[in-house]
Amino acid sequence: MTARANHEIEISDVEYLRHGDKPLLARLFRPRGTGPFPIIVEIHGGAWCLMDRTHDKIVNEALARSGVVVVALDFRMPPDAKYPGSMIDINFGIRWAKSRAAELNGSAERLGLMGSSSGGHQAMLAAMRPRDPRYASLPLPEGPQLDATVRCVVMLWPVIDPLGRYRYAKELKASGKPYPELVDLVLPLHDKYWKDEAEMAEGNPTMALERGERAETPPVLCVQGERDIAHPRPHLDRFISGYRKIGGMIDLAMYPDVAEGFIVRKPEAPASRAALDRIIDFVHTQLS
Repeated sequence: MTARANHEIEISDVEYLRHGDKPLLARLFRPRGTGPFPIIVEIHGGAWCLMDRTHDKIVNEALARSGVVVVALDFRMPPDAKYPGSMIDINFGIRWAKSRAAELNGSAERLGLMGSSSGGHQAMLAAMRPRDPRYASLPLPEGPQLDATVRCVVMLWPVIDPLGRYRYAKELKASGKPYPELVDLVLPLHDKYWKDEAEMAEGNPTMALERGERAETPPVLCVQGERDIAHPRPHLDRFISGYRKIGGMIDLAMYPDVAEGFIVRKPEAPASRAALDRIIDFVHTQLS
């Protein structure tokens, strides 16, 4: 474990993007002290349709106290926009954070991504496709030279194969009750965000690797609980295999006796404290 700072932090909101009359906010978690600090752009979960920038505050505050500027993004969700609307906002948000690094007391050259659940999917997809012309379609006048490449990615229980998760949930539902409550939650949200199964296959980090798509491969840490039924382990194993096959470095941190969202749901649990330490060490190592 690396030596750990314990900074006081400042938390504030700022508008980073606007679509028509609708602002999108970023919640900033800024450590006090001598910078510049590394930056993490954070993408919340919620099956692409729920939650907001405040959802993962447990992780964001812990990172900030360790000496990391965290920029937690809101982004368009259904009904305002389906895929790839959120990816456009996230790509812009990464470039925006780089353009504002100096005033955030951060370093544009030491910037990574973090996301939970569907946010883990979006973070990984954004990192693999930083120059996708669809995702990068919004100009940033104050930083036209900037791109959305990142130095590392932290995925917390990601939906790493959206099509696989959709079919998994449909199979559980077809088998009849009792089935997990998550089935009736996630199926309609998949349908709200994605147009169809073909789109779930296209915007899919696991299947992109299996198709042989060219991708950026920043170092990755994936955190997951062994009792997680919302994010099937076989999907993650396929992604890890494919990522390593093309030369990507990925660490898997699995924690026994905990399920999806364990850090946020039970932050004082030993597994949560251990996972937070692992995340902080990884971020500081990769963004040193």
